[in-house]
Amino acid sequence: METYLETERLALRRFTADDADLLIELDSDPAVMRYLSGGDPTAPEVIRERHLPRILAGYEKWGGDLGLFAAHEKAGGAFIGWFLLRPEPEGPLDEVELGYRLRQAAWGKGYATEGSRALLRKAFSELGTRVVWAETMSVNHGSRNIMEKLGMTLADTLPTPPDMARVEGAELGGVRYEIAEEQWERR
Repeated sequence: METYLETERLALRRFTADDADLLIELDSDPAVMRYLSGGDPTAPEVIRERHLPRILAGYEKWGGDLGLFAAHEKAGGAFIGWFLLRPEPEGPLDEVELGYRLRQAAWGKGYATEGSRALLRKAFSELGTRVVWAETMSVNHGSRNIMEKLGMTLADTLPTPPDMARVEGAELGGVRYEIAEEQWERR
């Protein structure tokens, strides 16, 4: 399997059509889905029929440079989750979203920061990115802390989408953090 990006402890690669079970397992953990669906799992057929085909189509659309990437521990090869670096569906290629979803077993080990930092470096040094942004629920302090460690700054508050009204803290809405290329270079 071709590696998209490596860090000290992680290897990121493009997903394949055979990876549905990895995504299904990840999205079946109520703790992982807490700030996304209120803990409800993503139905396996939704992953197989909608999510995975969209992920694979993204590689075609963006030449394999942007999208959602499977993350594995280099020591042992365990799947720990995914990272994303991609624009809005019809957005400019120099404004991309940064995101991650990790298995509980990978929490608290610095993987989210490590993988995200490497993706920011790639975005600004290789991909011609001008701005990277990330969004989360206001109450998701873990993700907010990671964004701040990366040098991202709070750019906006966001209303809660209707499909997330049941999520804990939905009444507080969400937040958007950003970092521009100039900010990254000054770090």
